[in-house]
Amino acid sequence: MSTLLKVVSLYCGYGADEIIHGVDLHVAPGEIVTILGPNGCGKTTLVKAILGYVRAKKGSILFRDANITQLPPTERVARGIGYVPQLLNTFKPLTVVENLELGGYRLSSAGRHAAIERMFALFPLLAERRSQRAATLSGGERQLLAMARALIVSPSLVFLDEPSAGLSPVRADEVFQHVRAIAAANVAVVIVEQDVHRALEVSDRAYVLVTGRVVLHGPAADIAVDERVRGAYLGVRETPRPSEVIQQERQGG
Repeated sequence: MSTLLKVVSLYCGYGADEIIHGVDLHVAPGEIVTILGPNGCGKTTLVKAILGYVRAKKGSILFRDANITQLPPTERVARGIGYVPQLLNTFKPLTVVENLELGGYRLSSAGRHAAIERMFALFPLLAERRSQRAATLSGGERQLLAMARALIVSPSLVFLDEPSAGLSPVRADEVFQHVRAIAAANVAVVIVEQDVHRALEVSDRAYVLVTGRVVLHGPAADIAVDERVRGAYLGVRETPRPSEVIQQERQGG
């Protein structure tokens, strides 16, 4: 299997505080990978380092076999890495179309128009809401808009930070269905998500991070039934129903 993103022995943090200690990670084209772990384990710091917002102290980040460790975030975006943050991920005063136009500002007028139509084909609900202001959309609809805006420049890798946060179960299911559709278009997706059950259900592989170190990684189906994960990170006893897993994860962070 070819590798799109490869993180090798990465160390990083904030100032003198080292948060990530020697992390190795890889993502293949079109693959869905979830990063799991308790709050404060370093998930967000790891993602920010890959995106270029946190400087690597040691180690390397390779994207399409090119070393991007020292590149600024804007250059990493230009090379094909997208990001959908959990908060402030749409421009609420603007319409759906205007949000997408901003996402494709680097494209030519014709290219931007074609890209917006591709997004409407991928997210039909947004096509129906094209003239609505983002502020009038539901939380799930805004999340889809944020995903579409990140995809409009055709990245080959997208990071999703808590894509189901604050959503009803029905809307969360819709978001994860679209994650599958994105990957089916050969776009790799890396998810940081508190709803572990749903994330593992759609993922190919997963990494479990604890105090800045990868303590377990492998196929998502294996991670989901691993007793160490079920007990330590999902708060699971025996074999609970999925709804119990979700509730415990939300309560326990």
